[in-house]
Amino acid sequence: MLAITTLNIDEKLKENLISLGYETLTKIQEESLPLILEGKDVIAKAKTGSGKTAAFGIGLLNKLDVKKFKTQCLVLCPTRELADQVAVELRRIARYKHNIKILTLCGGVPSSRQTHSLTHGAHVIVGTPGRVLFHLREQNLNPESIDTLVLDEADRMLDMGFLEDIEKVISFIPKQRQTLLFSATYDENIKELSKGILVDPIFKSVDTVHTESTIREEFIKTSRKDSVLLKLFSTYKPSSVIIFCNTKIKCDELDTYLYDMGYDPLVLHSDFEQKTRDEIITLFSNKSYPILIATDVASRGLDIDDVEMVINYDMANDTNVYTHRIGRTARAGKSGVALTLYNDYDEDKVEELQVNKELVYVDEESLIDEVYKLTAEFRTIYISGGKKLKLRPADILGCLIQDNGLEKDDIGKIKILPMCSYVAIKVDAYEKKIKGQESLKIKGKFFRIFDR
Repeated sequence: MLAITTLNIDEKLKENLISLGYETLTKIQEESLPLILEGKDVIAKAKTGSGKTAAFGIGLLNKLDVKKFKTQCLVLCPTRELADQVAVELRRIARYKHNIKILTLCGGVPSSRQTHSLTHGAHVIVGTPGRVLFHLREQNLNPESIDTLVLDEADRMLDMGFLEDIEKVISFIPKQRQTLLFSATYDENIKELSKGILVDPIFKSVDTVHTESTIREEFIKTSRKDSVLLKLFSTYKPSSVIIFCNTKIKCDELDTYLYDMGYDPLVLHSDFEQKTRDEIITLFSNKSYPILIATDVASRGLDIDDVEMVINYDMANDTNVYTHRIGRTARAGKSGVALTLYNDYDEDKVEELQVNKELVYVDEESLIDEVYKLTAEFRTIYISGGKKLKLRPADILGCLIQDNGLEKDDIGKIKILPMCSYVAIKVDAYEKKIKGQESLKIKGKFFRIFDR
């Protein structure tokens, strides 16, 4: 693997990347970044979690003219969750230089708030096609200085019916630009899209298939999925698991079943408002709830490194969806297990998967039939204050350690939003030191806290 120091980029950017842990390049970064830095149009096919955000992020930030306070880069993503994660990572990379403004434009929040932010300008816009198109049509976003366009997870955007919106967004952008297209798959739809928006693109394909050494894929044929699901918990003893269903109704039914069996799962699907969806993802990421039941709205854009197991309770409708589902595990160089339950009606879909790989089948009778309770490692507390009240992670850490007697290792992830914050605390420490408290004194002010 190449060292980050071999790249022809700003020295301060190198120093920041090294401080963030980017000492060596991933395979997709190694293959695509030199081309991106040369200004070439690139189509990159790489699995989720391969480091593609840094690949295009380093390229677009390195050439950014900070003194030119106009929008110069546009990154389109299929979901708000992914857009938020891309923006967070770009901001981390952009720390090497002051005053780089990165703004997200997605649905789920009032457009008026975004319009106000756009009046102050932004160097980089990260957003979903529909909301970006809205602001372009309303002339809230001036596209005349955009010289870099990134389509992240382009295949998913096409799956979600964004082709027309993407084409309309592109019609607003200068033709003289660099275009980067990243996707986990590369089918005919992607090829057609790329023809009209890229100029002499260079194609790079890396790590597109999850190998068995990274994700162990196993298939279990059964007519009783509910009871087999409990056997999977007992047999594999995961600490965290995402269970995918094809419909919202099935998610809710499975939630009720597991709750009746003594489990406490989270559910994620499109019926929830964006604020609720964000909290659900935070609670699962914090390891406060070990089970997440989700439709395919969650199969993209979840940046969670420690998901040990994915279970396809319902068979995925096509191979691309299957690939993206199982990509939720084995992230950041870790290994994982992907289990798929199927019945007689699913045989054709299983055969499609078998074309490119040798599937591993597990006999239902070999599974352990005993009670295994998945337990949470952390509890998450909600704090009624965030960035707008100048709260920082260090402030919350100081309060919990100095004033409440917690050890640093007792505290997990801290997520600070504009109006609130979420903090993961190990269960034992929470029970002994925090449980029963109604407020915390942080920076001389009292903030209400609630158990999540």
